[in-house]
Amino acid sequence: MTTQSRYQRGLEKLREIDGEAGEQVLDSLGDIAPDFARYLIEFPFGDIYSRPGLDLRSREIAVVAALTALGNASPQLKVHIQGALNVGVSRQEVVEIMMQMAVYAGFPAALNGLSAAREVFARNAA
Repeated sequence: MTTQSRYQRGLEKLREIDGEAGEQVLDSLGDIAPDFARYLIEFPFGDIYSRPGLDLRSREIAVVAALTALGNASPQLKVHIQGALNVGVSRQEVVEIMMQMAVYAGFPAALNGLSAAREVFARNAA
């Protein structure tokens, strides 16, 4: 598999999940870490998200749960909440993910996740 095919596959997957928000993340890295932007496309999206075995909806549920559990990745969590909504996860399901994370990651992490979700939901309502 060539680097270009990984990159192209990853870019297509990123666009499918995140649309313009994903492109904005890449653009924000262009002046400081263009190689990192390429790695971000090739590995997570070109290699992992493109694998068979889980659909995009399931993958985004897992990512939202993981980022919520981390408790300190709000910008990335917001992007992935939007991505989850884009691939068919409902607002109520996002809230339920946050509530589930309270059990395993604690109330502060779940509260931070709910705050991020509130921002994404409000942006979508506007």
